[in-house]
Amino acid sequence: MQLSHLTKAVVLLSFAILGCLQHAQAQEFPPKKTITIVVGFAPGGSADSAARIIAKKLSEDLGQNVIVDNKPGAGGNIAHAYTANATPDGSVILFGSIGPLSIAPHLMKLPYDPQKDLAPITMGVTFPNVLVVIPELGVKNFKEYVAMAKKNPGKITFASTGSGSASHLQGELLNDRADIDTVHVPYKGGSPAMVDLLGGRVSSYYSALATADPYIKNGKLIPIATTGLKRAPTLPNVPTIAESGYPGFDAVNWYAFVAPGKTPDVILEKWNKALVAVLSDKATNKQLAEHGLTPNPSSRQDLAKYIASQSATWGKIISDRKITAE
Repeated sequence: MQLSHLTKAVVLLSFAILGCLQHAQAQEFPPKKTITIVVGFAPGGSADSAARIIAKKLSEDLGQNVIVDNKPGAGGNIAHAYTANATPDGSVILFGSIGPLSIAPHLMKLPYDPQKDLAPITMGVTFPNVLVVIPELGVKNFKEYVAMAKKNPGKITFASTGSGSASHLQGELLNDRADIDTVHVPYKGGSPAMVDLLGGRVSSYYSALATADPYIKNGKLIPIATTGLKRAPTLPNVPTIAESGYPGFDAVNWYAFVAPGKTPDVILEKWNKALVAVLSDKATNKQLAEHGLTPNPSSRQDLAKYIASQSATWGKIISDRKITAE
């Protein structure tokens, strides 16, 4: 059966209208369905806590249901791969982390390209780690720690949350800058690392502030330095490594918001505006600060530059120190 010219025109017009409607729906913000913030770590940690605080405020601001979806495993790479392949309509965003975005590409072949398959939205939060030691090590401050390491190469061990993690590379950066030999002991997460530290099976650990805090307070761990350029507000009497003889030492953890790479620019800009507003909210800032986290909202462009610079910094350390994924 042949269609008349008029019928053909009506059919073509219908398809055009349908395409426009679908395009308009793809540009909607907020999308008319549940919004998901993907987190690459288990519930209870810093990333999860921050994401839930932010999700609550986002839900209030957008008038839309916002949930947190934990997809732990492979140092966060599972969550990043999932988001890279998610529908790019603005309904799924990722609370991305330093490991998969700036470190992992130098250690392994990933099923996604962080710079192509994930689109920057804004920096989320930054926070230093704290280098803590067990009292049995016999050092009371950072200067004594470095002196012992120089005098006894290979004697001091430091735990991390896994090979190639931020806590691992912070230790390697100090080894490089201080010309010392502390031995890396990787664990599958912060909990087992802390258990072995408290049990005396390792002597030091570059720990998240919130994780170490109760053990610092009860005297089971001694904080000797933090890894950012500025002192941590929750540990004002603990010096930074940078001010302890190694100027410029800056090795903070960070979580940033990214979206599937093919998400339209108009949606990314609207997400940036919404998230920057949440991260600038005083009540939200106060809640995040209680977890030792500092909100650091940024433009999309500035986040892209920061991820690239972090990748270059840690890529060099990985190459120079001959670090491999174990």
